[in-house]
Amino acid sequence: MLPFFLDTRRFRAMRILTLLFVAMLAPGGQLVAEDARPNVVLILSDDQGWPDYGFMGHDTIETPHLDQLAARSVVFRRGYVPSPLCRPSLASIVTGLYPHQHGVCSNDVDPSRRAESDAPVRAQFHKHPSLVRRLVDSGYLAFQSGKWWEGSYRDGGFTDGMTLGDPARGGRHGDRGLAIGRRGMKPITDFIDEAVERSRPFFVWYAPFLPHTPHTPPRGLLDKYTTPGRPANVAKYYAMCDWFDQTCGTLIDHLDAAGAAENTLVLYACDNGWAPVDPAADNPPGWWNDYAPRSKGSPFERGVRTPIMISWPGRVEPADSPDLATTLDLMPTTLKACGLQPPAGLPGLDLLDPDARASRDAVFGGAWSIHNSTPGDPMATLQYRWCVGKRWKLLVRHRGTDTTRYRTVHEWDREAIRLYDMAADPNEQDNQAGAFPGTVRELTAKIDAVLPMPE
Repeated sequence: MLPFFLDTRRFRAMRILTLLFVAMLAPGGQLVAEDARPNVVLILSDDQGWPDYGFMGHDTIETPHLDQLAARSVVFRRGYVPSPLCRPSLASIVTGLYPHQHGVCSNDVDPSRRAESDAPVRAQFHKHPSLVRRLVDSGYLAFQSGKWWEGSYRDGGFTDGMTLGDPARGGRHGDRGLAIGRRGMKPITDFIDEAVERSRPFFVWYAPFLPHTPHTPPRGLLDKYTTPGRPANVAKYYAMCDWFDQTCGTLIDHLDAAGAAENTLVLYACDNGWAPVDPAADNPPGWWNDYAPRSKGSPFERGVRTPIMISWPGRVEPADSPDLATTLDLMPTTLKACGLQPPAGLPGLDLLDPDARASRDAVFGGAWSIHNSTPGDPMATLQYRWCVGKRWKLLVRHRGTDTTRYRTVHEWDREAIRLYDMAADPNEQDNQAGAFPGTVRELTAKIDAVLPMPE
């Protein structure tokens, strides 16, 4: 049940008359008519490779519901996350800041004493302006489901949600919230129905534990992708992507059934990339992960690239955009669409502003050790800084402290600098750093300006 709010139904007649003449002054200093504010649904898949959708051209994985969403969205096929790891990536969506700015650089500080060691990181995170709090402070109801690392849904500023944030009850990264999608969508659909009944604008955080491991798809979907010659782990992953798509269909269809679809801004991205490991491939010595090298946790395309989509009926013209995008853009884009001023100094931009998009020449990010970090010293565990431009991609290798077995994800890479021509070499096989030293210097200077190293 939603927490108590003032029932506005008895004021509807008065409010309708008022809205004919005046607008509501929203926090942030912009005037916006209350009934014009869109609902917001943010869909975030978990551990999915950027090509692994029908609309992105995959020849096997079927994602008909996301394909339909893409058909009515502006689609950024070259979208990126600022970190190839779920917790810092999600924290960047909420704050609009890079991991080194908000302080959440890894999934854990010290796994051996998780709750105690994590406390200063979580406290630092909650000091920053939040997309969720900005919306709630302006009158939105907000529902959390799925992945959520920063305490309970209440800690995050949501008015309602699923995650308790109690380490004793599996509160590391979602606890009860991780049931969404895998065990149905009723908590979200009930929330939408109640928000519509109360005539309140709403925000939905749908970040399910899909297609993330454990890969346990419904039997029918697994059978669909099980074919001779296809490794079992690949078939399971394909089925999980399909399953995730079905849950998105349930959510999007319910917006229509509830009469909310026409005034709902739907945004989509993935928190980080993923690819199934091929045990027969030439993997780095000691490789043991169920995902492939150069995917999750790494700055290569399979780790940091994601499609980003924005749908808003009647307000956003469907299109394929050639512009670069980053999930850092989701906060300013959403707030401006809702008539709210983003916090000053955010590195992202409004993706619904074509001039701002066209002026961008690169996006940036970093990769840190996966399961250890040093609160207050984000660069201590840095493994890479990187930037992607319209043609070139530069990776700058660092060797921060890594105290866990997940150092295997990075330690194989002995190259100090990698430069790739993404137009000619989208699979990042031919390092051009030696042939283009001027480009390396130019892009390194740009990285230094965004993610500066301590002197």
